[in-house]
Amino acid sequence: MTEFLDLLGALLVFAGSIFCLAAAVGIVRFPDVLTRLHAATKPQVFGLLLILSGVALTLRTWHVVVLAVFTVGLQILTAPVSGHMMARTAYRTDQWDDQHASIDELADDLEAAGFRNTTDDDGGLVAGRDHLV
Repeated sequence: MTEFLDLLGALLVFAGSIFCLAAAVGIVRFPDVLTRLHAATKPQVFGLLLILSGVALTLRTWHVVVLAVFTVGLQILTAPVSGHMMARTAYRTDQWDDQHASIDELADDLEAAGFRNTTDDDGGLVAGRDHLV
């Protein structure tokens, strides 16, 4: 049984490293902010979950399992939130690829809230709220 758990743990670590490698390649190769954020959050978090599961199966001590569960929980709570905030910032500063987007639901919400993008004297984009709407 010990050998089986060690083998299963090694396979989980290997699969997790493949997911993390795919996330790293996606961050480098994807063309815009939103697709890079997808690569940075989804496969990376799943890869970390697999790696920590494999380590916990291999070591089989309660403090390693508790630490792995705590780390996975924090990663699941923080990675999507930070990715979401970075995506909204990229949207509001017009640093995303809007020509390839099929649906833009955020534009209607921001317009209803009075948000608009304007340019400053140098032609640079300035995000802000228009209180005259």
